[in-house]
Amino acid sequence: MSQQSSTLRSAARRTGGLIAASALAVSLAACSTPAAPGAADDDDATEGNSTGVTDTTVTIGTHTPLTGPAAAGYSSISAASNAYFDYLNDQGGVNGRTIEYIVKDDGYNPANSQTVVRELVQQDEVFAILNGLGTATHQSVLDFLDQNSVPDLFVASGSTAWNQPDTYPNTFGFNADYVVEGAALGQYAADEFPDAAVCMLGQDDDFGDEFLEGLELALGADGITEVQRYSVSNQDVTAQIGALQGAGCDIVTLATINGFTALAVGTAAQLGWFPQWFASSSGADYPTLVGYLGEDMAPKLLQGFTGTNYLPMADDEWVELFREINTEYNGDAPFDGNTIFGMSVAYVFAEALAAAGENPTRESLVAAVQSGDLVGNGILPLAFGPDSHAAYLGVGITTVDQGVQDYLDATYEVRDGSVSAVERQAVPLTGAGVPGN
Repeated sequence: MSQQSSTLRSAARRTGGLIAASALAVSLAACSTPAAPGAADDDDATEGNSTGVTDTTVTIGTHTPLTGPAAAGYSSISAASNAYFDYLNDQGGVNGRTIEYIVKDDGYNPANSQTVVRELVQQDEVFAILNGLGTATHQSVLDFLDQNSVPDLFVASGSTAWNQPDTYPNTFGFNADYVVEGAALGQYAADEFPDAAVCMLGQDDDFGDEFLEGLELALGADGITEVQRYSVSNQDVTAQIGALQGAGCDIVTLATINGFTALAVGTAAQLGWFPQWFASSSGADYPTLVGYLGEDMAPKLLQGFTGTNYLPMADDEWVELFREINTEYNGDAPFDGNTIFGMSVAYVFAEALAAAGENPTRESLVAAVQSGDLVGNGILPLAFGPDSHAAYLGVGITTVDQGVQDYLDATYEVRDGSVSAVERQAVPLTGAGVPGN
């Protein structure tokens, strides 16, 4: 598969299709850290590695699926991030430097991820990798990035693998992890529907395993009536839906991406079965689900649909700003949860870069993230610190009502192996969304 490199001035339009199974992760051999011919002048740079930084620019990169079956669900994220960077650059950038974002296509294939990440580090000499997408894909480059001391920021996956500061000191997650999401949905079910039979449908991989771990944290292993798993290589979940229906499930929790959420809901409807659906944020974006289910059927099938989120949504000042950026800098591409996600990631990176100092180094960038001083734009404070490389330890519960998806008055956090209800603490928009303004 060829690799496509782009600075993405407009978002890729969604197409139909579901995610196929990704190839098995393959370890990548270590190689030496490249020199930094484009770095800032030695007289001005602070001590450390300033690869990818010049007097006027900071170059970063990512791996993500721009082609292949996963592109329909994910290609718009990097386009949204790039649109925010274009907006930021027009405001003067960060400490006088504009951000150049190199986006390379890996087709959601770990072998390709290794190739393009090697190119980003050794040929393009990026300052950092930002928002590399996918669990298996990013796991295949973890050791390479660690051995080359490249800041590996805000991985686009809910795996707990990114929160290992002792093993991977330069890697940080962004999504609320799958354990947190499963625990929050399980606790919400227990609080609001104590007599309901709660079940689960999920991927037969780490996503499903960790989500189930969270459910059991809230409900106990005996509190889950039925568990069904599927492989993303098989786009037929009729048998699993039939088993859940036969088990008398009232609530079906979903460790699914959006395409398989739609597949599950549609399959159940064809069987004449309409349970309550509770989904991880990975498969709970209403505009995306409408694209799969159709504008006629989606509002009926998804009325009352429950999910999780940790970023702005609906009537919010951040969303209003991102809509404006999307119109001006992203070709007025379809606006959905992926758009908000991509721009939110870019904003937090800009915040970290500003905190890294007038002459940032890789070391000062990592120190800025784990300082605990970053604010972000979510509904809860960022959890980054020396001992935590997780961005969000909690999520809010969302619902769909008459075609509008928004937060309910229910937010849960997972700390020290227990889940508890907390108050939402949304971060207000300041400085027109430009750190330091």
